[in-house]
Amino acid sequence: MVHGYKGVKFQNWAKTYGCSPEMYYQPTSVEEIREVLALARQQNKRVKVVGGGHSPSDIACTDGFMIHMGKMNRILQVDKEKNQVTVEAGILLADLYPQLDKHGLAMSNMGAVSEVTIAGVIGSGTHNTGINHGILSTQVVSLTLMTADGAVVACSKSNNEELFQAAQVHLGCLGVVLSLTLQCVPQFHLQETTFPSTLKEVLDNLDSHLKKSEYFRFHWFPHSENVRVIYQDHTNKPASSSASWFWDYAIGFYLLEFLLWISTFLPCLVGWINRCFFRLLFSVKRESSNLSHKIFSYECLFQQHVQDWAIPREKTKEVLLELKTMLEAHPKMVAHYPVEVRFTKGDDILLSPCFQRDSCYINIIMYRPYGKDVPRLDYWLAYEAIMKKFGGRPHWAKAHSCTRKDFEHMYPAFPKFCAIREKLDPTGMFLNAYLEKVFY
Repeated sequence: MVHGYKGVKFQNWAKTYGCSPEMYYQPTSVEEIREVLALARQQNKRVKVVGGGHSPSDIACTDGFMIHMGKMNRILQVDKEKNQVTVEAGILLADLYPQLDKHGLAMSNMGAVSEVTIAGVIGSGTHNTGINHGILSTQVVSLTLMTADGAVVACSKSNNEELFQAAQVHLGCLGVVLSLTLQCVPQFHLQETTFPSTLKEVLDNLDSHLKKSEYFRFHWFPHSENVRVIYQDHTNKPASSSASWFWDYAIGFYLLEFLLWISTFLPCLVGWINRCFFRLLFSVKRESSNLSHKIFSYECLFQQHVQDWAIPREKTKEVLLELKTMLEAHPKMVAHYPVEVRFTKGDDILLSPCFQRDSCYINIIMYRPYGKDVPRLDYWLAYEAIMKKFGGRPHWAKAHSCTRKDFEHMYPAFPKFCAIREKLDPTGMFLNAYLEKVFY
């Protein structure tokens, strides 16, 4: 019989959201998950499944039962002929990558954070960049999940296709994802080339940049014209990096945290900090190469608040210029660097922010130096207003103020997803406060 724990406190990585679940479970098998769900039905409790806890929102919080999937983290099968791997839902990407290395495989694209579970990554619609690459959920070939009544259901494009289109970005509200099969590619190396530019240059030549690099993105430094362009492309070059660059980067971010803490008393410093750190760390061209997952992944060095919305790709220039104009019109409104801009291919996943359109993601950030919150509400609301004006859709894992009325307008397939959710979970076992705002 599965054992539960009382008194466990859950916090996300950034310590911006937390909760105290009534019971906390770490099942080791499908049968133990079934036991937890049976107990929840008997006691009329809600259930929330969590993985790495990295989402900068309250999507993982509950005062009911919490299931942590960390002990269901095995690789179940590797099919070298199809370049496919089947894994348990609780495996961290940080643990998956070395296992793929052993088999000469890799994921074709991945996000920056690796201390996250595969089921959480797809459930929240995590993405990276590349106009020929979809969000990470598009790499899922099939999956199995346990519904509220304890039944196990399998789905794929050829089996329960509508459920599959919903489950690829499931928000944790359809059931407990048990296993997934991923379409991988042969192992590959990437060369990363970064160089300085300006916002005007990048926006005026956006199509050219998008064609030049498979995984193109850029960082804009608010309160300036400064931009850091990042190209990542397949290479046959051996692994190489600059040790001195690593130390410059690490020392720079320790200094950044201190200066941002000072800026909580003197907000006028933020623009100077953004410009100073661009000159200090990002004003020269740099190159490095390594295995793909070592180039894609990087560390989020200290706590932060984040918003990230997907807009139609053709609106990129308009949106960024409006965001820049808004900040210039409100000189007391501060914005930390960087504003990260990435590009993703459209898909047919019901609640994907890229549903039926190629998209540009615009990610804004406000750091929490030494855990201290920085005033951000005016910036947050102004950014959201611009995103909504241009047809934006928020990243599901990140904080936003949208409600069901917004999502009905944003997502053509929203009613279809709701019908599937209500059929699988008619009593709302898998809901929480975050999801109630989405669906009610």
